[in-house]
Amino acid sequence: MQITDVSLLVIPDGGQNMLLVVVDTDEELYGVGEVGVRTSPEVSRAVVDRMRDLLIGSDPGRIEHLSQVMSRSDFFPADRSTTCVISAIDIALWDLLGKVHDVPVHKLIGGRVRDHVTCYAHVHPEGPDTQAVVDSSLQLVAEGWRYLRLVVPTSGSILEPRQAMRTAITQFHAVREAVGDEIELIIDAHTRLDLPEAVTLCRELEPARPYFVEDPLRCENLDAYRMLRLRTGVPLAAGEQLSSKWEFRALIEGDLIDYARVDLGIVGGITEARKIAGLAETHHVKIATHNPLGPVSAAAALQFNLACPNFGVQEMPPGSGVVNGALVPGDRPGLGIDTDWRAAAADPVPWRTPRVKRLDGTFTNWSLALLRLAGL
Repeated sequence: MQITDVSLLVIPDGGQNMLLVVVDTDEELYGVGEVGVRTSPEVSRAVVDRMRDLLIGSDPGRIEHLSQVMSRSDFFPADRSTTCVISAIDIALWDLLGKVHDVPVHKLIGGRVRDHVTCYAHVHPEGPDTQAVVDSSLQLVAEGWRYLRLVVPTSGSILEPRQAMRTAITQFHAVREAVGDEIELIIDAHTRLDLPEAVTLCRELEPARPYFVEDPLRCENLDAYRMLRLRTGVPLAAGEQLSSKWEFRALIEGDLIDYARVDLGIVGGITEARKIAGLAETHHVKIATHNPLGPVSAAAALQFNLACPNFGVQEMPPGSGVVNGALVPGDRPGLGIDTDWRAAAADPVPWRTPRVKRLDGTFTNWSLALLRLAGL
C-alpha cells in the first residue's frame, strides 16, 4: 500500500472552518484527521502541499518514520502552524491503519485501559452574569455531567484582569454551593492573567477545591509556573498551546503542573501525544485532553484516552455521543467515524480571531467567549 494523495478539506462549522486532512492510498482506503488550528486555512493548505510532496509514494503504515520525516525535513523544527497539519496527517494515518486491520485505533496503541472516557462540559454563558452561570451549571448536572468548566469571564470585548478575577472567584464559589461537593469544577483563565492575579485567583479558589485551574499564565515563559506553584495549593493545568514533547518537557520535568493539556491536533497527533503521556506518567501528571473542535478531533481524543493509563478528563464541546458525561467506545475500525467528508467541503467562511482588550485599550489574549456572545 502506498500514499497517493494528501488533501485539505474545508468544512463550514458554526461560523468557523473545520479543517480536515485526508490521506488517500492506492488500495482505495483513506484516513482522516483534524487540524488543531482553524484560524488560517490558507496557511494549512500550503503546509499540506508541502507534506504531500514528502509523503506520496510512502508506506502509510510507517507512522513513526513519517512523523519524523514531517517534523524534521526542514532545517528549522516544525512549530504550531506546521505541527497542526502534521497532527492531522498523523491522526489520519492511525485512522487508515485501523481500517487496514479492521480494528479501532485504541487496539493498535495498547488496547483499552478503561471502559469509558470521562468528559467535562463548558458552562455557558461565559460572561459576568453569575446567576446565569449557576443556572447553566445546574442544567448540565441534570443532564448527567459530573465535570464542569467555568472561565475567567470577559465583559463583551473587555477583560480587565483584576475585575475578571474577582467575578471568576464569585462565580466559582456560587457554583460550588449550588452543585455540591460531588461535582468536579474546572476554571480556565485562557492564559490572560499575570502572576499577581493568577496567584490571587488560585488562592481564593482553594476552599472550593477545583479539579484544576487551567492556563492561568501565558505559555511563552513556562518557568513562570514555578513561582505560581510555590504560592498555591490548587492543581494546575497547562499545555494546550504547546506543539511538541520538547515544549511539554519544562512543565513536566519541573513538576510545575498536575494536568497536561495535550491537544492531539497541535502536538503532532497520536504519535507525539503518546510520548508526552509517557513522560507525564513518570511525574504523576495526568492527561486532560484539549478538545474544543469537531467530531474528528473528539474521536481521536477518545481513541487515545481509552489506551492512556494516566488519563484524567477530556474536554468535550456540545454534541452527540456523550452519555452521563462520558464517551463510550464503539467497535468501528479506525477512528470509528464513517462520514463522506468530501461531500461537505466548501470554500472557507470569512472569520478572524476575536480581539480582547483591557479597559485602557491594551491588547490581551483572545477568547472563544466572544464567538458565543455573538451567537456563533
